[in-house]
Amino acid sequence: MNFIEVNAEQAPLQLLYEADPNPDKVASYLPRCRIIVAVEDGNQVGVAALLPHRVGEWELINLAVSPDYQKKGIGATLLEYVIDWTRAQKGYYLGLGTGTFGYQLAFYQRAGFRVERVIRNFFLDHYPHPVWEAGIQHQDMLWLGLKL
Repeated sequence: MNFIEVNAEQAPLQLLYEADPNPDKVASYLPRCRIIVAVEDGNQVGVAALLPHRVGEWELINLAVSPDYQKKGIGATLLEYVIDWTRAQKGYYLGLGTGTFGYQLAFYQRAGFRVERVIRNFFLDHYPHPVWEAGIQHQDMLWLGLKL
């Protein structure tokens, strides 16, 4: 698998929408992000969008893998690359927001991320339509952090 950095105009939007189903929200942060695309056999199979905050602090605002390529270790490989990339940028902290349940929470915790706070009603306040997973509506967001 190869990783390439692209600009906002080249970002694979359909992949980004897999992790964030609100196109307006994606459009609001994408121009300020560094975007890394995972490519396998010429196909864009994953994407990560990283938003810089204070010097050395980054937010992994979006990470997605194409449904056809999920459950093959691509997400874990992409996340490992993102963590190494952040360190190479002299980053000392990587944070992200995710739902309070589901496979994403365990995925990030396996990589060493720790829960730092709960943002109540995030999905209710910031998404025009309900976000469902496994028959449960997402309401609150967990903020996870990783000290590098």
